[in-house]
Amino acid sequence: MNPPLPSAVAALLDQQQGDRVLVVDDVPDNLSLLHDALDEHGYTVLAATSGEAALASALQGQPDIVLLDAMMPGMDGFEVARRLKANPLTAHIPIIFMTGLTETEHLVAALQAGGVDYVTKPLDPRAVLARMQVHLQGARQARQTRQALDAFGYASIAVRASTGRLLWQTPLARELLQLYYGTVAPQTPAPVLAWLRRSLEEMGDAPSTQEPPRLSAELGARRLSFRLHNCIGGEDAPSGASGATGTTSAVGGDWLIVMREVSDAAVIRSLGLVFSLTAREAEVLYWVVKGKINRDIGEILGASPATVKKHLERIHAKLGVETRTAAAAMALTRVREMHPSWEV
Repeated sequence: MNPPLPSAVAALLDQQQGDRVLVVDDVPDNLSLLHDALDEHGYTVLAATSGEAALASALQGQPDIVLLDAMMPGMDGFEVARRLKANPLTAHIPIIFMTGLTETEHLVAALQAGGVDYVTKPLDPRAVLARMQVHLQGARQARQTRQALDAFGYASIAVRASTGRLLWQTPLARELLQLYYGTVAPQTPAPVLAWLRRSLEEMGDAPSTQEPPRLSAELGARRLSFRLHNCIGGEDAPSGASGATGTTSAVGGDWLIVMREVSDAAVIRSLGLVFSLTAREAEVLYWVVKGKINRDIGEILGASPATVKKHLERIHAKLGVETRTAAAAMALTRVREMHPSWEV
């Protein structure tokens, strides 16, 4: 029987009730040993005895961490890890390998497959719990950050700069990327990846206190902005990289990008009310303020340039002006009075 854990360690472990742990091992005795130890400390335990079952359980159960046997018949643990990391829905889950192979090449293989740590067999539940605690804390903080960003109307993604792979994304980010770019993970939209790499090259190795320029995309009166938040590690991340405003490598690392969508629907409604315009006239005036020509406005609104011209003539009459420049200037003045933070 193992001696009891020190009270301070036991108390710390017991605080993490509710964390889900997927244990993957083809040996029932190992599963039983870990199940009892994890259950005693309040963890919810999911179990799988094969690689195929592990992939299904991870996808359905969304565990907070995976304890993965390296050597199993059929699909081994290395392949399981690679597949988990290739799927955006499970790529964020930390993996701790359990292995009786202590040769350097096997341990390196485990890390290259996506593992964050390893424990050796025969298993000591105390060592497993201690290793888990370290990686669960980081995973928990990352999850809370993503949830908080979503709750406040932000969306976030993590992108590996070297390969362009989208590692994970919040649900809101998934919707926005598909809406604006028509892409799905693990593909990072080409304009976003180009902006990320350009930003990293401009940052270089010199410390900077200035945030890199943001990227923006437009969809009608909706705008999506991208902000480079910080480096969160990864295979290419430099030791000690801490954020977009710190010292970084020119390229590489896994980067957290925060997105936020802003809609100008309220601005368009305001233009209609202030100048007694129809809904379509308000839209035309909005795009005139944005500097668009009639052909561009027609493409945006699904109308011909001639139709846009007729709308513009009525707008001039209602505003009492003769040129689009005068109409734009008058509209911009009124919009800024009603929406001080609005930017053209």
